Amino acid sequence: MLYQAFDVQSDIARQTRQWGSLLHDVAAPWMRTPWHDSAKWWSAGARMMMRAGLTFARPAYGINAVTVGNREVPVVEEPVLATPFGTLLRFRKDIDTAQPKVLLLAPLSGHFATLLRGTVRTLLPDHDVYITDWHNARDVPVSEGRFGFDDYVDHVVRFMEAIGEGAHLMAVCQPAVQALAAAAVMAHTKNPAQPRSMTLMAGPVDCRISPTSVNQLATSKPIEWFEQNLIATVSGRHKGAGRRVYPGYMQVSAFVAMNAKRHQDAHANLFWNYVDGDAEKARAVETFYDEYFAVLDLTAEFYLETVKTVFQDYTLARNELTYRGERIDMGAIRRTALMTVEGERDDICAVGQTMAAHDLCSSLPPHMKSHHLQAGVGHYGVFSGRKWEGQTYPLVRNFIASHA
Repeated sequence: MLYQAFDVQSDIARQTRQWGSLLHDVAAPWMRTPWHDSAKWWSAGARMMMRAGLTFARPAYGINAVTVGNREVPVVEEPVLATPFGTLLRFRKDIDTAQPKVLLLAPLSGHFATLLRGTVRTLLPDHDVYITDWHNARDVPVSEGRFGFDDYVDHVVRFMEAIGEGAHLMAVCQPAVQALAAAAVMAHTKNPAQPRSMTLMAGPVDCRISPTSVNQLATSKPIEWFEQNLIATVSGRHKGAGRRVYPGYMQVSAFVAMNAKRHQDAHANLFWNYVDGDAEKARAVETFYDEYFAVLDLTAEFYLETVKTVFQDYTLARNELTYRGERIDMGAIRRTALMTVEGERDDICAVGQTMAAHDLCSSLPPHMKSHHLQAGVGHYGVFSGRKWEGQTYPLVRNFIASHA
């Protein structure tokens, strides 16, 4: 009934948006009359109504061109390999110069891969960029089977093979774990497509270090509690009817609750931006929340296995991670250089949790390891924003270039 209840809420939100659109149209003519002061309040309230609820379709990346050298070149999204659960998407540029190939691993944590739009845009001038464009689990028919922790690792391996030899891995947040697992699996099997380098950004490699509120929640209940209280069955109106999922709206609601005051203030400011006619400030807030409130569901098995493996049993941190029933030793990684990046103010993945990867990759010599702690940023500032572009990215770019 959980999913059906949310479907009802979604229907109400859709009606609210429709009413908001109607009221906004009614208010528009009055903006050019002596009653414009009252009309702009009416219009602002209507525009807030038009933003009610969440969306469940992937937003556009919207990266149509990028400056390479002294010229602007078009960017074309090119699907390279697709499975029922995700697409390997390339941002192809029409240039003659070969650039380092980078596979950007997007997290499966309630948002679409488009959350990394800014990361992609920053990487593009200097790299041939690919991304794991994950599909919404509620749209994947039950007949397509399961997608668990090991299946994510499988996708990384398959995608690296599709890209070809000499590519680099970059994982943002949660998939730092799967990146390490995939690199170790490929090292064990001597796969020629194993990555030249691996950049892990704000990832939960060892959650025993400085546990955050997210980590504490994961250990406060047994895994059975998560299954009984947070897993829902997709309703009949969707393609994935009958599939068990961890709904994206629950994950995003949890993120919002962590910083409720900040989100309340942002929407209050948005209302006043509308009233004051400050289009630039309003557009910045709208852009952020258009992405933040676009959610996707995770398969139940992936969510539960991740909570159990990463946040409760710490199997990676103990170097006891298994893949298809066999233990994989991170010490097998010998050809893949490692860089870790953390944010000083990260309240989701604390300082030290990602850096723990260096101890696990014990066979790598010092010259193949690098770490950067970015001052003054929280979780999202590690991979987006001005400090990412101006301070962190140049170090990442140089690291990749030095191991190309």
